[in-house]
Amino acid sequence: MSPTVTVTDHDEEPETDKVPARRLSLPGDPEDMLIDEACRELRLPAFRERFIDLATTARREQATYKQFLLDLLQVELADRDLRRQQRLLRLARFPRPKRLEDFDFAKNPNVTPEVVADLKSPTWVREGRPLVLIGDSGTGKSHLLIGIGTAIAEAGLSVRYTTTSALVNELAEADAARRLSSVIARYSKIDLLCLDEFGYLNLDRKGAKLLFQIFTEREERKATAVATNSPFTEWDKTFGDARLCAAIADRITFRCTLIQTGTESYRLQATQESLFPHQD
Repeated sequence: MSPTVTVTDHDEEPETDKVPARRLSLPGDPEDMLIDEACRELRLPAFRERFIDLATTARREQATYKQFLLDLLQVELADRDLRRQQRLLRLARFPRPKRLEDFDFAKNPNVTPEVVADLKSPTWVREGRPLVLIGDSGTGKSHLLIGIGTAIAEAGLSVRYTTTSALVNELAEADAARRLSSVIARYSKIDLLCLDEFGYLNLDRKGAKLLFQIFTEREERKATAVATNSPFTEWDKTFGDARLCAAIADRITFRCTLIQTGTESYRLQATQESLFPHQD
């Protein structure tokens, strides 16, 4: 009877990120058992799961030893890339899945596909350049923000999504608990910070100063993307202090990519079309 072993994924990830265990039946060859144990020791889960199938295929196709080894290594590399992408997407904490491929450019002619396509590349993130999305509610700002963040995470960089109010509350709680420095240091290491609902709520002076510290720590080192429904001329209402507002705007807009999504809500338009499909 063939022995049965439990296959688990091993990586540098914490215990909570491990993939649930799978079951794999191995033949009784001593070499297979030794290979399985070596893969377990070396933390090669995909190698361990696939080596029997690939060995069978290599024998049938009379593949060379080098080709067989290359096939195994490519399987392991592909599995590691996939698990890294999945881990980065979990850590980004996106509230819902949104992809750039699903964005309807036809319904929002204000958004240029070529500009958005360039933002899928991590180059601008590595250069620490900001991104500003300005437009009314329902014009696709959050979709673009999450879609771009998703593309950057899948490219292998760290991303974190949060609303501006949630970030300010987190900073205020950390300040009260005397943990502000460690929280700011954590945010300063994230490659791309996606701030949604920027300017939706007015901040008191303390909240604005806390937010300012985040921008200062990340300035020209790490990329920050904000989605806002307020034009630059109205930001002073959000921050209350003209000098502080100017300093924040300066850090967000320097070398930034600006996308204006317009004022016509295609979300509302889609709702109206579904309710009144026969109206011209």
